[in-house]
Amino acid sequence: MRRYGTPPQNGRRYTRRPGVYAILPREGQVLLTHQQEPVPEFQLPGGGIDPGEHPIDALHREVWEETGWSIAAPLRLGVYKRFTYMPEYDLWAEKVCTIYLARPVLRRGPPVEPGHSAHWMPAVRALDQLGTSGDRAMLAGWLNAAPA
Repeated sequence: MRRYGTPPQNGRRYTRRPGVYAILPREGQVLLTHQQEPVPEFQLPGGGIDPGEHPIDALHREVWEETGWSIAAPLRLGVYKRFTYMPEYDLWAEKVCTIYLARPVLRRGPPVEPGHSAHWMPAVRALDQLGTSGDRAMLAGWLNAAPA
């Protein structure tokens, strides 16, 4: 599995945190979430899989919480990992990020996740705006493979 970001620190214990994230294209744009805390950044919508939760159920829940949109037809594109500190949980995490391509189908309302806002932006601009190198690489790979 490919790793992005800083390598793990020797002697530090990391908790494995599986998560699901989505590339959500429509008419040349992609739907991103902007998370205000702990560091303001644009992200692919998604997040952690709760214990006992199916990854696809988690994807639907997380996208709705962070963007207010319902999605359809998720297709797994790939997976990567990154090592990071998550201050909101006071946790050093080995994040295993599974990326899906999905179709945004219905805006149900504003994001319900505190500190998140939904933003449509041109896919090429999103490459410069995404806060993590793994998300940028997955979006770039999809853009390079997408039919013109």
